[in-house]
Amino acid sequence: MSEIVVVYELDHPAAAHTSPPGPPDAERLPRRVHAVPTAPGRPDAAGPRTLCGKDTFAMEPAQWKPSEHPGAPWYPAEYASVVCPECDAVMEV
Repeated sequence: MSEIVVVYELDHPAAAHTSPPGPPDAERLPRRVHAVPTAPGRPDAAGPRTLCGKDTFAMEPAQWKPSEHPGAPWYPAEYASVVCPECDAVMEV
């Protein structure tokens, strides 16, 4: 499988020109963690669809890069409870 990018599906996607509620440094917790193939010719950018078929437009890229953590799961361990089961199943193959 080619490289993947980890993205977060947030509870309330932020509009392009608005700030999320709360302090500017507040972290918005993901509702679901997805895996996305990289965009063609852009190994650092997410492609348009997750492995489960969702549009990535309103999703936020994670700082976590699976290629930098050999032997670890493809997702950040602290978000194991919100990993997309469909993306995870594809990653297990």
